Amino acid sequence: MRVIAGKYRGRKLKSPPSIQTRPTSDRLRETLFNILAPRIDGRRFLDLCAGTGAVGIEALSRGALHVTFVDQSRKMCALIETNLNSLDVAESEYQIVPGDALGYLRRHVKKGAQPFHNVFFDPPYATDYEVLLNFAGDQVTQILDAEGIVIVEHHKKKLLADQFQTLTCYRELTQGDSVLGFYRVA
Repeated sequence: MRVIAGKYRGRKLKSPPSIQTRPTSDRLRETLFNILAPRIDGRRFLDLCAGTGAVGIEALSRGALHVTFVDQSRKMCALIETNLNSLDVAESEYQIVPGDALGYLRRHVKKGAQPFHNVFFDPPYATDYEVLLNFAGDQVTQILDAEGIVIVEHHKKKLLADQFQTLTCYRELTQGDSVLGFYRVA
């Protein structure tokens, strides 16, 4: 696994020790960031179910102002920190939060924290996506900036609704067994 582009381009990232974590492939990350290119520089990025942190690190490499990494596995959080340290990323540019994605979003809303420009959600494929997406759609003004988007990676056999509360899917991209769904405020 490597960083595709930006200031950390070509740098290698450590992979998870087991096959239980499914990192977003280099090819899919490259496609994702080709689409997101004008929406990254100087913006806040949330990497939910971050795993190795490769997606959030790619955002930092391409100029994101700040990335919040959330993963329920403490081992994955430690791996994210190892990857960030190997790149000498300043601590002011990121936050690593151990915990589940929905719990994090609930705390974020309750605190009235600053919304994100981009939210990337890539949970284990067996996860109930709808609960988190309905919550995000219901609390969208506290989670997303006015022009923010939620990107959801899921298996191509898992069909997601076109709408979750106020979030509407405006684009889907299939690559191999994975699908990226792009949602914004309706």
